[in-house]
Amino acid sequence: MGSMHTGLEDRFYHIEKLAAYFAERARGGVALSITGGYAPNRRGELLPFGSRMDNKLTALLHRRVTSAVHKEGGKIALQLLHAGRYGYTPYNVSASSKKSPITPFKPSKLSHKQILKTIDDYANAAKMAQYANYDGIEIMASEGYLINQFLAERVNNRTDEWGGSAEKRMRFAIETVKAVRKAVGEKFIIVYRMSLMDLVDGGQSWEEIEVLAKEIEKAGVNIINTGIGWHEARVPTIVTSVPRAAFSFATAKLRKAVNIPVCASNRINTPEIAENIIASGEADMVSMARPLLADPFFVAKAEAGKGDEINTCIACNQACLDHTFQMKRASCLVNPRACHETELLYLPTQDKKKVAVIGAGPAGMSASTVLAERGHDVTLFDADDKIGGQFNIAKQIPGKDDFNETMRYFGKMIEKHGVNVRLNTRVSADDLLKEGFDEVIVATGITPRNPGIPGIEHSKVMSYLDVLRDKKPVGKKVAIIGAGGIGFDVGEYLVHKHAEDAEAEKQQWYKEWGVDTNLENRSALAQPEVQAPEREVFLLQRKESSVGKNLGKTSGWVHRATLKMKDVTMIPGCNYDQIDDQGLHITVKGEKKILDVDNVIICAGQTSNRSLADELLAKGAEDQGMKVHVIGGADLAAELDAKRAINQGARLAAEI
Repeated sequence: MGSMHTGLEDRFYHIEKLAAYFAERARGGVALSITGGYAPNRRGELLPFGSRMDNKLTALLHRRVTSAVHKEGGKIALQLLHAGRYGYTPYNVSASSKKSPITPFKPSKLSHKQILKTIDDYANAAKMAQYANYDGIEIMASEGYLINQFLAERVNNRTDEWGGSAEKRMRFAIETVKAVRKAVGEKFIIVYRMSLMDLVDGGQSWEEIEVLAKEIEKAGVNIINTGIGWHEARVPTIVTSVPRAAFSFATAKLRKAVNIPVCASNRINTPEIAENIIASGEADMVSMARPLLADPFFVAKAEAGKGDEINTCIACNQACLDHTFQMKRASCLVNPRACHETELLYLPTQDKKKVAVIGAGPAGMSASTVLAERGHDVTLFDADDKIGGQFNIAKQIPGKDDFNETMRYFGKMIEKHGVNVRLNTRVSADDLLKEGFDEVIVATGITPRNPGIPGIEHSKVMSYLDVLRDKKPVGKKVAIIGAGGIGFDVGEYLVHKHAEDAEAEKQQWYKEWGVDTNLENRSALAQPEVQAPEREVFLLQRKESSVGKNLGKTSGWVHRATLKMKDVTMIPGCNYDQIDDQGLHITVKGEKKILDVDNVIICAGQTSNRSLADELLAKGAEDQGMKVHVIGGADLAAELDAKRAINQGARLAAEI
């Protein structure tokens, strides 16, 4: 299990939660877990008073984590991460005093004496990890953190013995490994997380990476783990639209240059992909982080031949990285128990109830499967001919086909736990009262909002459901009203030109984002070759703020960049005057314009569809002993929110 900072690392009073989190993954078959990042000293903290490993008291506390993992038969390594200029603190430091574009504080330049002290602090932190009974440490030297900052001209503009040439820029990394190995002895695992592709201007060349890999092998590293891209890189590396195992070619190349095991990472989310990487010789090991948030029993299920029961990571980032970068505790959209193992418990029920769940979207699927797993008698109703709800819409978007995996998982859980499913069934309050359910969970979702624009009934007008669900033909010039998540999704769907097959789609992705798969250019950056968009698209919103501002913290920039590269015109501050044969009439900053478009697609929000709940209450359901609950979009229809829906469904099901 690769490192992921969850927020449980930063406060000593979360140590039992951290222990439970790692123990569950060890119980699920993970061989080696790597913790979130711990700074070797105060100036390396990710945030003020953030996670550090620098004294025996802290180390003793961590024995609760290591003993919990060892009890389950697993091994665990502590990641040592010095944030450098990525530290969200006014006292951060770096190779040079060059400010990061993603943090507000300019770093201080480390003096020669401070560099030596930092190396000593790494060695001390490793000794403390050993004292805490960790099986090893991982030195975080990728993703643009301190060691990576020393390695790249982008940040390191020193002219002393720690910079000025590639050899001198490597010195900090090599001396750190040597000091750590000396401190911990030979019988302690040292993993080195190495940046194989910086994907930023002024990064390392492949030749420099190979030289460094050989030097750190000599210095005592046991395993090289793969890091791809800096956090400030403008090439996506882990979001949903990144092809699966997109960067294993770099691991394969490095493997030929060294004699120690090399570990592949990034967008490996199924046993089949992992197996193929190892079987084909691209890597000796595979690291997964988010997939083991999504399903802690991933390995055990794969080993037992039950891959269809794995709750697959969809790389959405909404509950994991988005939370981390907002300094909140991480979790997982498809698995709300992640990082909440001691709080959200699916215990067998002592009071079996007859429960109806109305709506087989994310909220309804979540509630019904947890309820049935706990032993309740559950019937799941849906008016559609298949489960999935809005996930059936989302999976149509280019790069979001992983949403199919979530529906496969829920479908399997529905079957495994014996949920009685009634599709093509529009159930009424009278039907539910007649069947005598003890509890009814209304998860009927949303209906698209009608913005009431003059001419809204014109033949040019379509809803996003017409486009994504019903596949109605769309013209070559399109205006999209509403620039939330759905508006962006529709925009991507309409401008994307599908390749012939998955491999061609992957190659197209490399070209459009400027990834040099031959690793001949510095930082593995190539000149992007953007394919012409399928349509001319205007994306409009009423708000004056920049378009797409409220999209996900760690993925929103990718969606904005995707539409920008496809020449989508984004217009904030629009008043929609009318729709007629001429097109869409708008007023922007007092100026009237007509967009001569073939179609106007409405993505202007949603309203909750809770009429069934209201009908049940009006008929006195609760007076007759039937409890009525409303969850998901039926409860709150603000931007479609699967994270909230699945979490709400699971938590309600855990309580009933």
